[in-house]
Amino acid sequence: MSDKNEQVVVVGAGPVGLVATAFLLDAGIPVTLIEATADLAQDLRASTFHPPTLDFLARINVTRTLVDQGLVCHEWQFRDRTKGVVATFDLSHLSGETDYPFRLQCEQWKLTKALRAFVESHPDGRLLTETRATEIGQDENGVWVRATQADDTDIEVKGRFLIGTDGARSIIRRAIGANFDGITIPEIFLSLSTHFKYHEAMPDLANIAYISDPSEWLVLLRTPSLWRVLLPTNPDDTEEFIMDPENVEARLQAVLPTDRPYEVVHKTAYRVHERVVDKYLDARIFLAGDAAHLNNPLGGMGMNGGIHDAVNLVEKLIKVWHGEPLESMERYQRQRRKVALETVQAQALRNRAILNATDPKQRSDYYDDLRATVDDPQRHKEFVMRSSMITSLRELEAVE
Repeated sequence: MSDKNEQVVVVGAGPVGLVATAFLLDAGIPVTLIEATADLAQDLRASTFHPPTLDFLARINVTRTLVDQGLVCHEWQFRDRTKGVVATFDLSHLSGETDYPFRLQCEQWKLTKALRAFVESHPDGRLLTETRATEIGQDENGVWVRATQADDTDIEVKGRFLIGTDGARSIIRRAIGANFDGITIPEIFLSLSTHFKYHEAMPDLANIAYISDPSEWLVLLRTPSLWRVLLPTNPDDTEEFIMDPENVEARLQAVLPTDRPYEVVHKTAYRVHERVVDKYLDARIFLAGDAAHLNNPLGGMGMNGGIHDAVNLVEKLIKVWHGEPLESMERYQRQRRKVALETVQAQALRNRAILNATDPKQRSDYYDDLRATVDDPQRHKEFVMRSSMITSLRELEAVE
């Protein structure tokens, strides 16, 4: 390979691909980042940043920008739909464990916007938009990506390594023959965003609230400008019915009746998957983020877990770039696959079980356990350490 191919190629310019790119550039490693769309997504996707994610992003001087544009949340809740607050978890227990002992509610696009500016202004960074990867390959010396641009021009980009962060329908995952086993949850999730001020209408409501009910759970998430409402749907309902304005209004009125219609500024319906690839890498090609794992959003760990993938991967890849054996990258797979299986999915499934519980005794036992956890300082700290993803990151150090 010629010197001009001494770079890493990243496919997919979502938050995970951009974080990987920024960390590589910050380490002095050139990167070409390939993105199929013309503009990076600015719709309302992930919005929760956990403390260790903010610690990571501070290394590339992005966290302060997000905090300035976001909503700092020092606590979050489990609630009962009819009885109100069950347990409020206080993230100040994380003081001394992280520089950011809070959750940050901030729209994902604000992160991608800041990172895009960093990449495009960096002399060793190149962002190719409207460029769709169609074929990849590798040999003992490097990798190549063939892609088609908006004007139907075919190009080839070469590098020493390739990182696939191209999402749930990843072409990179398919190209390396990774199996994507798991399940699809039957019901479609409905996500609605509204300017309605739930914090003024519901007593003692935290900015992040998981609300349990035997017939219909929901999640309320506040961002700087909106409230997001996440609701389950009947598995037999069509997407057309789910998204129908009359149905949407009925669902919101059932959450909290009002005298006037809700102003819905964004709505989306999507299926939820629990899937993890059987391999995160193939020689010089690596997967991260949704290309490697999909999970229920109830853990608030999808984007965060993907960013943690990117940081773990790049930290190891930098060492390989400078001479460590390629085989050392296998530890990335062992560590991050363990987290995807044992932590990210487990937290989401636990939250879903609490929200979905219909048996009165089971619900009461869940509530009693949550209250006991809050009342015991040690258990309280252990709980928020794990739910904030700090514990899982520390446990990885023992994974060789």
